[in-house]
Amino acid sequence: MSVPRPAMILAFLFASICLRAAAQPMAGFDSARALSERSLEVKFDASLKADNMRDWMKQLSSHAHHVGSKGDAENVSMIASLFRSWGYDTHVEEFTVLFPTPKLRVLEMTRPTSYRAVLAEPPVPGDTTSGQTAEQLPLYNCYSCDGDVAGELVYVNYGVPKDYEELALRGIDVKGKIVIARYGGAWRGIKPKVAAEHGALGCIIYSDPRDDGYFRGDVYPEGAYRNRFGGQRGSVEDMPLYPGDPLTPFVGATKNAKRIPMNEARVLTTIPVLPISYADALPLLSAMGGPVAPEEWRGALPITYHCGPGPAAVHMNLEFSWDMAPIRDVIAMLKGSSEPGEWIIRGNHQDAWVFGAGDPLSGLVSMMEEARGVGVLAAGGWRPERTIVYCAWDGEEPGLLGSTEWVETHADELAGKAAVYVNSDGTGRGFFSAGGSHTLELFINQVAREVTDPETHVSVSERARAAQILHASGTERKGIRERADLRIGALGSGSDYSPFLQHLGIASMNIGYGGEDGGGSYHSAYDSFDHYARFGDPGFVYGVTEAQTAGRIVLRLADANVLPLDFGDFTETIGRYVGEVMKLADDMRESTEELNRNVREKTFELSADPKDPRVAPKSEDPVPYFDFSPLQNALAALERSTHRFGEAWMGGRSGGGPLPAETARALDRLFMDFERTLTTKEGLPGRPWYVHEIYAPGRYTGYGVKTLPGVREAIEARKWKEAADQVVIAAGVLERAAALVERGTSLLKKK
Repeated sequence: MSVPRPAMILAFLFASICLRAAAQPMAGFDSARALSERSLEVKFDASLKADNMRDWMKQLSSHAHHVGSKGDAENVSMIASLFRSWGYDTHVEEFTVLFPTPKLRVLEMTRPTSYRAVLAEPPVPGDTTSGQTAEQLPLYNCYSCDGDVAGELVYVNYGVPKDYEELALRGIDVKGKIVIARYGGAWRGIKPKVAAEHGALGCIIYSDPRDDGYFRGDVYPEGAYRNRFGGQRGSVEDMPLYPGDPLTPFVGATKNAKRIPMNEARVLTTIPVLPISYADALPLLSAMGGPVAPEEWRGALPITYHCGPGPAAVHMNLEFSWDMAPIRDVIAMLKGSSEPGEWIIRGNHQDAWVFGAGDPLSGLVSMMEEARGVGVLAAGGWRPERTIVYCAWDGEEPGLLGSTEWVETHADELAGKAAVYVNSDGTGRGFFSAGGSHTLELFINQVAREVTDPETHVSVSERARAAQILHASGTERKGIRERADLRIGALGSGSDYSPFLQHLGIASMNIGYGGEDGGGSYHSAYDSFDHYARFGDPGFVYGVTEAQTAGRIVLRLADANVLPLDFGDFTETIGRYVGEVMKLADDMRESTEELNRNVREKTFELSADPKDPRVAPKSEDPVPYFDFSPLQNALAALERSTHRFGEAWMGGRSGGGPLPAETARALDRLFMDFERTLTTKEGLPGRPWYVHEIYAPGRYTGYGVKTLPGVREAIEARKWKEAADQVVIAAGVLERAAALVERGTSLLKKK
């Protein structure tokens, strides 16, 4: 009797995987369970279908689905219904949040000529949803304050702190002016924050074609890049203070939650801010005078870029409806068979600024297909050892609302049950990338080595390494080649991992694919199904690859004998971070000494010509010599503990057999507690919502991470006493982590 072709293929794949398995142990698994797990993954891969992703994206992106919209409610209902049909215990959890929408948007140039900004994205040929203008949220920045202001324009490049230093050197002050900044360089919410700190009355943010327009390639609809009318909506909530609903910090935004008055919400802007297209920016920038902008400030518009101030002057008038709106999270659970109290949580948001095909639906539909594949396995009789929780978050775009409010509401339960959180957002064609807790670095690398890239047919790990080598500098390239594993990035903010990792101390990771899906549709009405299907991931082949990757991550975390966390990569990474903050202090000391020498010379030079408009830089206080020995000693203790644990682990796992069940469960608890040990009750200075002492978004980077943030940012801000205090606090965290690792060694030796 002949064997059916699909069965032959599965048998061949399983045999080849078994050969690879013999060469490389699977983190957290004994040899017998690893073999069974790889067999399960072959079945999982075989169940995945790109057509499902295409069909779901087409439906979910067929209408606008921002927070509080009819389309958002329809999508939530569809997603929840699908999860139920796949066998998950599913419910929709609702919160009530502050969500302002625009009533009035006026931007006009009043001199030297008149111009009124269009502030609209017209329909384009071939894009079937771009004509649904009545359903769209217009171009605006969520959580901008109301304001009616007028003033001369000053061009501030990306509008980050160092750009204002450049302006000061040219004698340019933005106080009483309106700034215009281009997107990029930092998260958008930093731009009005820094502008307000320098006394600006308002902030305009425009999309320059150098960054994602015609300078990069053909514009939409001919190509993928932002056309002249395309704008970038987005939140300007000051998330480095705290994300989530502005009126309910630290508590879930349930219907009857206690809310602070709006004037006490520190995350709202203090000046009005508005995004515009480069079609609207061109007349404004063309009318500016003053010094020619530095070369690195110049975009790709056909003008000479000037800094101002003036002679261009503008009038901004913004009013918002400050309404409360519902957000709805879809929570779908597959209960574990032996360890139901240990949760593997997997999430991707589903809300968008308009149609959101790339951001976030590309990641969402991949997660849905992944969840469907897991459901197929469960329907066939398999059951995860640990509980799997799939989450489709609402309200991510305004400020991580859905994930943050859910985490704050269930904080006590999650502290006891959440083992690992796995996040994704938009994804596309290209290279694998991962960031997260460095206790998961070994695990992520193992998974990436076992997923095949659909274009090159090598592992996604190998392809990512090749890309990193290609784009690295000489010294970086050497390090990448010499290292066995890919380094994973540290997580700042910008997606739904933030409340899990940085507020509760739950080990987290964020994964995705991209790099060959470049374009300019981000947060515009042109982020549509038609755009994504042409340019983002034609055929949805990388959507399948992401489902294979995340599916392996979830399945292995759910089924491992022991949670596959590792202290070695974490400890090595902490060593680098300690070295970096010590070098930061040394470099600042040298640069301050050089600055003060230059100030003395420049002051003397400028004093010779009273008519010289340039302004000498200000001198700085000298940088003291810090006592980093507490941090160095704590690091040394962690290194010793990690080494002893590694020896005990290898000794306890000789032969690849399983650990005793009691030891395995105790180690699981220890691994879960480890990330929590890296937090403090007090949190970071001035922003106590962020309690993680190793990873946090920077105060002036937003999305960008600051590692050892308490120490690093105090040094950068020249707060010398605070820096010394934070060294001691960070050292205490590492000492507690070392003690926890020692407990793990004792557990292994007692087995």
